[in-house]
Amino acid sequence: MNRDHRGEMERRVDGINRLLRKTGRPVKLMEVCGTHTVAIFRHGIRGLFPEISFLSGPGCPVCVTAKSDIDSSILISREPDVTLMTFGDMMRVPGSLGSLDRARAEGADVKVVYSPLDAVAEAGRRRDRRVVFFATGFETTIPLVAAALEMARSSCLDNFFIYSVHKLVPPALRALLADGRAGLDGFILPGHVSAIIGARPYGFLAEEFHIPAVVTGFEAEEIMEGTLMLLEQIASGSARVEVAYKKVVKDFGNQKALSLIDRYFEPFDAQWRGIGTIPGSGLKLKGEWSGMDAERAFNMSLQPDDCPDDKGCSCGDILRGLKLPVECRLFGSACTPDHPVGACMVSTEGSCAAYYKYGIQAKGRADGK
Repeated sequence: MNRDHRGEMERRVDGINRLLRKTGRPVKLMEVCGTHTVAIFRHGIRGLFPEISFLSGPGCPVCVTAKSDIDSSILISREPDVTLMTFGDMMRVPGSLGSLDRARAEGADVKVVYSPLDAVAEAGRRRDRRVVFFATGFETTIPLVAAALEMARSSCLDNFFIYSVHKLVPPALRALLADGRAGLDGFILPGHVSAIIGARPYGFLAEEFHIPAVVTGFEAEEIMEGTLMLLEQIASGSARVEVAYKKVVKDFGNQKALSLIDRYFEPFDAQWRGIGTIPGSGLKLKGEWSGMDAERAFNMSLQPDDCPDDKGCSCGDILRGLKLPVECRLFGSACTPDHPVGACMVSTEGSCAAYYKYGIQAKGRADGK
């Protein structure tokens, strides 16, 4: 770290501590994105500012994928002549019927891909099979899936389908604030999602709920700058949506990507694991593209009530900012990354997995264990 960089970091630390003294009380900030949760741990930011409670939000797409959707994907994978493809972090997410990893072990043709375009290529190579892409993720990955649909159409592939469980971030934040239990003072907003949708869709946070919000990147200095900007708002009693990640995020987002999303998808009331149904928070294929909709082609949609949450798992409360992972009675004992009970422990971006890796293990090293 050069002298100028060190000086900037010291300025931010001093500024945050000064504003915390001015505020005169503990502060609750929610980092919406799972990547931020990991970065805050990795950079040691939690330890620098014990007066700030950094709470994980519902920004891990693996963690919020409903058990009913996991089960539907498993049932689809068991259909004859089907190849189901998805991102690697979805393989071990538990549903009531097991996991996709287990389905593969039992003989289903389930494959991991790095891009939905790989699934389109598979459909082109294997015209004798129905290729289904299990499409998960937030606004960051949705344009890639829309591009895959575009490619499949241009290639006249009638054996390519998607099962869309895409989620939208702004409606989830509205639901959290409408619930009113978390008592948040501000939001650290996700940089990658905001690169697509821009800063404007978050305007309701300040206008309707008077909650400060700042979009930040993922480096230590970017998170610190975002935290400093939030505390300036909190200390002054103001509420705005600001951007501390201007090199990537614009007010109106990426219009080309948004146009591509709008061509293929429309909002619907989606089920979030551990949280419930949030109005307008998911995206499904528009009716004109129903020929590529796996949910319609396979008629495999399960009702949310078919798949209750695991007893004792606090994943829902953790995603709402009502509990820390360590306050779940299963954490670190019945539920570990090797044997996850809840989805928050599966993904590397899950809050429970981050707490397990950087909390328990770090404590063990400090204790000499």
